[in-house]
Amino acid sequence: MAKKDALPRWDRKMQQRLARGEAAALGELYDRFASLVHGLAHRVLGDERGADRITREVFTHVWEHPDAYDPKQGPLRTWIAALTHRLAVQHLRDTGAADLAHGGPGTPEDLEHRVRHASVAARADYIVQSMPTPLRSALELAYFQRRDYRQTAADLGVTEDEARRRLRLGLQLLSTAHDSAAPGAPPGYGGAA
Repeated sequence: MAKKDALPRWDRKMQQRLARGEAAALGELYDRFASLVHGLAHRVLGDERGADRITREVFTHVWEHPDAYDPKQGPLRTWIAALTHRLAVQHLRDTGAADLAHGGPGTPEDLEHRVRHASVAARADYIVQSMPTPLRSALELAYFQRRDYRQTAADLGVTEDEARRRLRLGLQLLSTAHDSAAPGAPPGYGGAA
């Protein structure tokens, strides 16, 4: 229980430090969340330079608007993921619309399909990254190494019933990536907007 209370306290202290303009706080925040931000942005955009740009925009926004985060609404990690998602999707829409306006291939419907697909993929990545390690490990064995539940149980050193439980729960969580109001998804992290 103490672990659960520690995260919001850290989040509140980090917000206070950022509000005071402590550059070291921004450095700590960057060290802790830069890979999450860059990974989510890259998943949406499929572009390294675009992901770098979104990463800079996210941390600039956090630095300039630390009060935009409300610890009562959820963890700082979740807020940063939602901000990343929103900025990356907006960038994808803007660049896609500009391409269409200049006679690029596709239609507005194709663009929206691409945005929805990228949005769901990013939410799925966030869900997997946020899963407890036992669930994530079971899913990785089953998906990437094509293990069935018996092989997964043997690899993890757990009972077959426990392996089935972990796989079922992990898949249930992952299935919420398509849900615009997914439980555990960052606030404002639903839909493609």
